[in-house]
Amino acid sequence: MTQRWTPQSWRNRPATQIPTDYPDPAALARAEDRLRAMPPLVFAGEARRLKSRLADVAEGRAFLLQGGDCAESFKEFHADNVRDTFRLILQMAVVLTFAGGKPVVKVGRIAGQFAKPRSSQVETQGDVTLPAYRGDIVNGMGFTAEERVPDPERLLRAYSQSAATLNLLRALAGGGFADLYNVHRWTLGFIADSPQSARYRELADKISETLAFMAAIGVTPETHPDIRQVELFTSHEALLLNYEEALTRVDTTTGDWYDTSAHMVWIGERTRQPDGAHLEFVRGIKNPIGMKCGPTMEPVELLRLIDQINPNNEPGRLTLIGRFGADKIADRLPRLMAATKREGRSVVWSTDPMHGNTLKAANGYKTRPFDRVLSEVKTFVEVAGGEGVHPGGVHLEMTGQDVTECLGGAQALTEDDLSSRYHTHCDPRLNADQALELAFLVAEKLRAGRGERSAAA
Repeated sequence: MTQRWTPQSWRNRPATQIPTDYPDPAALARAEDRLRAMPPLVFAGEARRLKSRLADVAEGRAFLLQGGDCAESFKEFHADNVRDTFRLILQMAVVLTFAGGKPVVKVGRIAGQFAKPRSSQVETQGDVTLPAYRGDIVNGMGFTAEERVPDPERLLRAYSQSAATLNLLRALAGGGFADLYNVHRWTLGFIADSPQSARYRELADKISETLAFMAAIGVTPETHPDIRQVELFTSHEALLLNYEEALTRVDTTTGDWYDTSAHMVWIGERTRQPDGAHLEFVRGIKNPIGMKCGPTMEPVELLRLIDQINPNNEPGRLTLIGRFGADKIADRLPRLMAATKREGRSVVWSTDPMHGNTLKAANGYKTRPFDRVLSEVKTFVEVAGGEGVHPGGVHLEMTGQDVTECLGGAQALTEDDLSSRYHTHCDPRLNADQALELAFLVAEKLRAGRGERSAAA
């Protein structure tokens, strides 16, 4: 890895999950040139601020909440959907902050999460086989030959939708919508409607008491405007490297390269080859980087990848996102955490309890059981405690909409319910109630961990 890095050097490495069947390469090149001329979606200073916040997570002083759509779509783009996902992140963050006693770093899978890795290059329905759907940034979801042709104009449409999404998020984050008092009122609405409301009432009451005390001593949105606003950062999987390259710019302040498509990007289980194009790309940009770690990863491989991405061992540079499955995490995660602890690698450990717990229901719907999602999160916290590692965060595919895609939860969704509001373009997402319920259950686990540490001290 000693060769000189450039934003284009990934093109000299083996690349997976990047479509090569664009019918008109010249049109693709023109779209990439147009992207290079576009303004950045985010700024280098914002990415550095996120890295600083993640350094706090790496050192045990904060918690990371990363969540949003499995894959954003052009068809379902609407201001209400953006608002509702943002609101859900805020609600979950309030619950986790009060329970964990630490600030929550809020990172959305939003404003760029358009491409999806595929386990197969093709999809077959009946006796018809077509190229796989790779996300709206590449081709269409409709099962027709025309829809499945990669279209370079989609790169530009994804950029435009990301810009519009970011514009709305910045307005919501700084314009009073994120007022802490309002967020808690929304959370109380969830509790009132939840079949398990008594289970969450104790924590909600403590939040109410704290807010009442703050108001009594004069800490209100009027006296402390910071209560009315939050920081929300964006992230997505850096899958289409031609898109990422086109939005990679030199920061005039530092002279470093930043991918201005998002504050944070990650590489997945299928794209983290040590000699591959995706690792070559992320090693040269200065954004915070995420990397998925699955059940096949061995400690020696993990340490090698860490050293390629974060050779200077900078806190906040690298987030390791475990995605093992509820049945594998207790066996596979401890040795990886032990290796990073033993070798002194500064990383954020986060858990993705979604991707290892996907199954196909009897009626053909892809789904995820809520109890398996929760089980993986609980085991993650327990393993981290056993290894002396900070359980740094959760990474969720979720939506603020009232969908029926994951089984179980307080609403006890069954396989028969899936067809009611199954709207995902790719993988099943937690709906708003399930995601907030998960936040309360994780909060219970974090609060119990705080009590154990205080007793030990």
